[in-house]
Amino acid sequence: IIHKMQSLLLIFSLILVIINLCYGFNRIIPLKIRHNSILPSMSFNSIESKRFYPFNTELNAKQKGESDESVRQLMGIKGASQNKNIWAIRLQLTKPVTWIPLIWGVACGAAASGNYHTWNPFNGDVPISLVVEDALKALACMILSGPLLTGYTQTLNDWEDRAIDAINEPYRPIPSGAITESQVITQILVLLFTALGLAYGLDQWAGHEDPVILKLSIFGSFISYIYSAPPLKLKAVGWAGSFALGSSYISLPWLCGQAMFGELSWPVTILTIFYSLAGLGIAIVNDFKSIEGDRKLGLQSLPVAFGVDAAKWLTVSTIDITQLAVAAY
Repeated sequence: IIHKMQSLLLIFSLILVIINLCYGFNRIIPLKIRHNSILPSMSFNSIESKRFYPFNTELNAKQKGESDESVRQLMGIKGASQNKNIWAIRLQLTKPVTWIPLIWGVACGAAASGNYHTWNPFNGDVPISLVVEDALKALACMILSGPLLTGYTQTLNDWEDRAIDAINEPYRPIPSGAITESQVITQILVLLFTALGLAYGLDQWAGHEDPVILKLSIFGSFISYIYSAPPLKLKAVGWAGSFALGSSYISLPWLCGQAMFGELSWPVTILTIFYSLAGLGIAIVNDFKSIEGDRKLGLQSLPVAFGVDAAKWLTVSTIDITQLAVAAY
């Protein structure tokens, strides 16, 4: 399992490097060729609009800003452009940047099962059909945990936080009126029921008599609802909300990946939940951007309840202490 985790970490790191390189090349800033260019044989009317790196700093800044804003919208993070394309807005509501830890959690669960055969596709002892099938199973679990259930959670949270966002981020799709109420509700329901349908299908694919993946999906959807929506609205309670969000982001996709390829046991489940305490620190980070709105609406998020400095140390300490405790175990 350790060797598989190391291989997974290497693959994940290479993917990040490739993405970073592609994104960097995409942002190379050009320069218009002037008529006094050293290329007299070329038609300047045809190339005047062509731009090449690296001297036009004004254009550089403008294109960089536009590129950053567009990417931010597609990833669903702060500072996004206000695109009127309804599908770009729908994607923004699902916050793709938040899918990453859940996709990673599924991969960790698959590794922990000991039955995932796609780590080394060139291993002659494993039939290629099994390698492909396991890869497709993992991909389906990642789609379930990331785009569908996380997308459902983020869209629901944005809907319930529309009053807070009107204070903190009035340019966001819902408070700005870029998407209608009926469109948001439809997106929430479509993501939820598509996820539950996929979860049931995964249980059938894995041969589960007990639909454990469907149960995990229903439980996660319920936690998402009581985290964001009244009457409980756990995010207003501080510790409870941060733990509910952070632990769900780490433990549930891990358990999903492990259940798809193996069996769940209480020791593994308890260890995973304990490890997910690190997610509490991750969840606190999410509250820093909403301090102003939380204070005005009386929500006791940890940065509001303890102050920014104390919450900052709570964030790093919960992450580091948990990691050290699990490593010691």
